[in-house]
Amino acid sequence: MTENQPSVNETARLWFAAFLAGILGALAMTLFHAASDAIEWLLTRQKGSLVEVARSLPLWARVLVPTLGGIMAGVVLHLGRDSGEHIDYIDAAREGKIKLNDQTNAFRTLSSLFSVGSGASIGREGPMVQLSAWFSSWLARVFPIPEGQRNAILVCGIASGIASAYHAPAAGVVFVLELALGFFARHTVAPVLISAVTSIALIFWMVEPSPLYAMPSLPPVPVTPKGLLIALAAGAGSGLLGLLLLKLIEISKAAFGNIKPLWIRLGIGGAIVGLISAPVPEVWGNGYDVVSKVLDGGLSWKWVAAALVAKIIATIASTSSGAIGGIFTPTLFVGATSGYLIGFVSGTDPVVMSIVCMSAVLAAVTQAPLMAIVMVLEMTDQFHLVLPVMLACGTAYAVSTQFGAKPLYGNPIEHHA
Repeated sequence: MTENQPSVNETARLWFAAFLAGILGALAMTLFHAASDAIEWLLTRQKGSLVEVARSLPLWARVLVPTLGGIMAGVVLHLGRDSGEHIDYIDAAREGKIKLNDQTNAFRTLSSLFSVGSGASIGREGPMVQLSAWFSSWLARVFPIPEGQRNAILVCGIASGIASAYHAPAAGVVFVLELALGFFARHTVAPVLISAVTSIALIFWMVEPSPLYAMPSLPPVPVTPKGLLIALAAGAGSGLLGLLLLKLIEISKAAFGNIKPLWIRLGIGGAIVGLISAPVPEVWGNGYDVVSKVLDGGLSWKWVAAALVAKIIATIASTSSGAIGGIFTPTLFVGATSGYLIGFVSGTDPVVMSIVCMSAVLAAVTQAPLMAIVMVLEMTDQFHLVLPVMLACGTAYAVSTQFGAKPLYGNPIEHHA
């Protein structure tokens, strides 16, 4: 055993702590789902798909509910303004920190519940993973392991949060190794694997095991020059679309930043979503239901195009106004709908191109192509599409970085140069 090699006892304790972090990740997802469903019922007196709820509401209520939710989310953030500095879980993992601000996380979690539960065009996965990381931060502080191993527990919490939120344990592992750490740390791989598997095993114990987007297996895609060129072009287009989305969010954030106080800013963001949802209720929520519908196929290109434009505007409004939530699932929405249109125009299977562009736009926005490849294939269970998905993701990543896109989670290489 070398000087830096952990002892068998230390390794065993770390692995057990990773197992506990996996349990906490599943618990975080379950609690957040239940709490956001409760907020949804409180504001709409209905439960279930946010898109279906929006469709059932009168037009005035479609506008009022996201506006009211935004105001309440802003009030919560205003009340927590003196709770201390917010430390993002990705930054904490990269910088070797283990303590996340308890008060700040509590206020941000509550604020995100009001935004998510009222139909804001953001994902649940961001707050879920933040909650999982927060729980694991607490575990890292109290569990009896060497100081140098405590940050690994926080990383395990991030992986378990991603795994349980997306039914994608492999993507959870790649996410933290590619984004949170920026490299494959030898002593961290095993605990992260344990956490991700534990988390998804608990989720599948509570619900029927299935990919997040359950769908029939698509026919194999012939490897032809035409097919590869279409995947290459789709990747380039996805890279530009991801770049555009990031740039519009950056510009809009600057504009929203001039609006005071905070609760009015988030209320305006909610009102924009509400106004868009009057003709296009599909913009409510993270976009899961619409992506599922797109992957079922048989849609009009006009409907898909209208949903794409409306979702981009709604996501920009929610994110730029300061709503606490994720952008992964809205990004998948943008990729799925744009890919469907590319398939329609190119004469390729629109559903196949939806999956290809889901991964490619995600790669462009996060600048994490490995994670995007694994996540989308795992979520759809269409692993035979790996070749066009890899080609499109690599191209999208190259295009977005070439044109100077600022990655969603910063640059891990810069943190570890």
